[in-house]
Amino acid sequence: MTSLQIAVRKNDLLEITIEDIGNDGQGIGKYNGYTLFVKDTVVGDRVQVKVMKAGKTYGYAKLVEILQPSEYRVTPRCPIADKCGGCQLQHMDYQKQLEYKENKVLNCLTRIGGFKDIPMEPIIGMDQPYYYRNKSQFPVGLRKDGKAAIGFYAGRTHTIIDTEHCYIGAKVNDDIIKFIRSFIEEYKIEPYQEEAHKGLLRHILIRVGFHTGDVMVCLVINGNKLPHSQELIQGLKKIPGMKSICININKEKTNVILGEKIIPLWGEPYITDYIGSIKYRISPLSFYQVNPIQTKKLYDLALEYAGLKGDEIVWDLYCGIGTISLFLAQKAKQVYGVEIVPAAIEDARANAELNSIKNTEFFVGAAEEVLPNKHRDENLHCDVIVVDPPRKGCDQSLLETITAMAPKKVVYVSCDPATLARDLKYLCENGYELKRVRAVDQFSHSVHVECVALMSRVDE
Repeated sequence: MTSLQIAVRKNDLLEITIEDIGNDGQGIGKYNGYTLFVKDTVVGDRVQVKVMKAGKTYGYAKLVEILQPSEYRVTPRCPIADKCGGCQLQHMDYQKQLEYKENKVLNCLTRIGGFKDIPMEPIIGMDQPYYYRNKSQFPVGLRKDGKAAIGFYAGRTHTIIDTEHCYIGAKVNDDIIKFIRSFIEEYKIEPYQEEAHKGLLRHILIRVGFHTGDVMVCLVINGNKLPHSQELIQGLKKIPGMKSICININKEKTNVILGEKIIPLWGEPYITDYIGSIKYRISPLSFYQVNPIQTKKLYDLALEYAGLKGDEIVWDLYCGIGTISLFLAQKAKQVYGVEIVPAAIEDARANAELNSIKNTEFFVGAAEEVLPNKHRDENLHCDVIVVDPPRKGCDQSLLETITAMAPKKVVYVSCDPATLARDLKYLCENGYELKRVRAVDQFSHSVHVECVALMSRVDE
């Protein structure tokens, strides 16, 4: 048994100083060389902690008392920030949050990608890092007193933290949730019980057009119809901006929030909003960036990195409803978009038509299948490839096709710096070099960070 194992045991009360922040936002401190991860702490905090789990070389502890607060510690606006899983960093000064996120990208590029002398540009933060989300999903369950719990899941659990107000969601959410609570109670709508897979109302999805003021409410139900839907409509219609009310059918025993079937109850089946001068139609199932202010900055950055002059052929992979594609089309000769979700491609085509943009074409399918097939069968030429993959990053076969097509530039938009670093390493081993990289704070008060990287061919 090592000295580290002897030094720290479960339930020990210890005093440590927080020296760093981990990928999940937990503070990192050491006790006689033994590493402890502590939630809700900030670099510089001197704290008393209780050890909850002790491994051989590291463990997890719960914050008991702040003995001496860090200069970077602030009082969270939200009274349930330490319980709710939505904001992991609200107790940290916002400028320190930005520093943490920028370092997170740098560390991944260094440790995973093996990069040195990284051409990192300053992170793009928010002027007002509150009330920025245009999409909120509220799980519905049962409280111990039998009333409906509506709020957010506690971190790493499916325990619902009941809430009346969210400091990062749209302000109109308060009125919507207040009415739906009264609707549930008045008409005895049974909240969903996840473990037993019974009850009707599972989730409340709210989408808001920040520039148009359009509001959509979609209730996810474990059934085929919602009782008293007319009374629901009459109440929600009174909320300013209401444009779309629908239900989503999800009768599966699953953690996936939305089912595939949407039933319109009132209004349009979509809302509209703008990113810059481009107008988008957004349905309940649409992938659309949740922070419209920062999305404009993110897409402007991607467009800047692409350096389009007007005569380029561009491929936009994982294009969703065409958000980036239409941005690129303003400066390119032709843009081709690829997305695996058929409904998203229908939205992308509709959005191109809505904006009278004619130099785009969209394909349904997995990017790692469509692009290799097009390249093999049609010997495609392209000047710039833009990728905006999910957290798992790009498939190996897709990266192989990208390098085989040899575009002058690859612009990589990432929501996970670890998979970004892995994929950029592959590109650098196959004819590319990292020219520019910059983080964008899309999700203030959370640990998540978006990033844009520019790769250029070495022989260019």
